[in-house]
Order: sequence, then structure tokens, then C-alpha cells
Amino acid sequence: MMPVTTNTTLLQVSDLSMRFGGLLAVDGVSLSVMDKEVFAIIGPNGAGKTTVFNCISGFYQPTTGDISLAGASIARKPSHVVAQQGLVRTFQNIRLFKTLTVVENLLVAQHNQLNNNLVSGLLKLPGYRRAEKEALDRAAYWLDQLGLTALANREAGTLSYGLQRRVEIARCMITKPRLLLLDEPAAGLNPQEKQELQQLIDKLRREHGVAVLLIEHDMSLIMGISDRILVMEHGKPIVIGTPDQVRNDERVIKAYLGEE
Repeated sequence: MMPVTTNTTLLQVSDLSMRFGGLLAVDGVSLSVMDKEVFAIIGPNGAGKTTVFNCISGFYQPTTGDISLAGASIARKPSHVVAQQGLVRTFQNIRLFKTLTVVENLLVAQHNQLNNNLVSGLLKLPGYRRAEKEALDRAAYWLDQLGLTALANREAGTLSYGLQRRVEIARCMITKPRLLLLDEPAAGLNPQEKQELQQLIDKLRREHGVAVLLIEHDMSLIMGISDRILVMEHGKPIVIGTPDQVRNDERVIKAYLGEE
């Protein structure tokens, strides 16, 4: 696989720590994600991976450290502001509007970009109608890109787990992110769906220029798609490297397998 990353740093996390009362859940994590890079965070359960994700995406305010996106600090901004700046995420537990159709889920995701002026909407003024058409056009585009067009009018909750995952990623991409955070995207997927997910992630960064930061337990997916990997244990970083470097690192092997 030919690399498609650039030398431009998109996300910079510096000396990140997160304390919950007496528990230091994340301790001194630093990482950088380059433009169009696929960067993975792995580690045993309880390693602090999700806490790092929650700090980066604005759901937690870190105790110490800084996080910057394209050079601008986002460390203590709320999640909706972080999303407006081009960083969006999925969750381990899919959070679609299950009773809405697939296309309605994609329209809801664009509420910040639509002209929501009450008078314009009630009177169906040209500006509102134009914004409404553009939102539908964007939804149609991403349904096509992710192979969901035939399911546009199905209720999201009636789809298989793998298809719901795909709708969730489409809902993120319709907001035009620069960095997409995927929280265990392969959870609950069968082998065929995992292979399709790997192809989709590669397509998003190659054809749409998005960088991807993911947490995942499926090692075959991680090793097959990642440019670089951060391994964590007990809230601390162990090693950052390429898949080959991580695969053969004694500290990583010890963290996963223990030692006699």
C-alpha cells in the first residue's frame, strides 16, 4: 500500500493527563496525527484509550496538557465546537436516530449548516429552499459513496449492525470533517464487514482527504489499515510506531501477553 500521508501535522496532543478524583486515567500522553494519516490507539482494557478519545473530541476537559487541531487549541472547547472545527467522532455504541430513515439521519447531521431561520422556513423563502436542496444533494452524495442509496428510506434501526455503522460514518462525513475519530468501528462486525470497513477507511482518506484516528481491538484490522499505532497501558503510552515496529516490540508483547 503506497503512503498517502503528508508532512502536515493536523492533530497535536501534548502531555495529556486526565484525573478522576484519585484516579489518574491518562498520564502524559503525546501524539500527532498527520494530514490524511490513519493513526490507531490500542491497548488492553482499562488502558485509557477511550478517555484520550473523550478528551480529544471535547467530551472531557483534560486535567493537564494541550490538544490542537490545525494549529488551534481545542483542549477545553465543548464537543459541538470541536465538531464545527472539523473533528467528528463515532461511538462504540452506535448513536443513530433509530426511528428516522437513513436519509433523515444524514439531514439531521447538517442542522448547523442549514438555514434554520424560523420565518424563512415557515414561508419557504428561496434561501431556505436552496439550503434544503443542498442538504438533500449532500445526503444523496454520501449515500452513494457508502453504498447506502437503496436503503435511503429504511428506518435506521431496522438495518444490520454493519450497515448502521456505515450510516454513522456517512453522518460524520457529511459534515466535511478533516479528522474522523472512530471508536471501535469493527465491534460487532462479521469478517466480511470488517474487510469492507478497512476498504472504506482507506477510501475516505485517499479520495476524500480525511485523516482517521481510531481505537480498535481487532488486530488484523489495525495492522492492515494503520500508518502508525500508539500502544497504551495503565493510562501511559508504551510505544508509537509502524505496525511492524509495534508487532515486534517486546514492551507491547509483554503488555498483551504478560511475562513469566
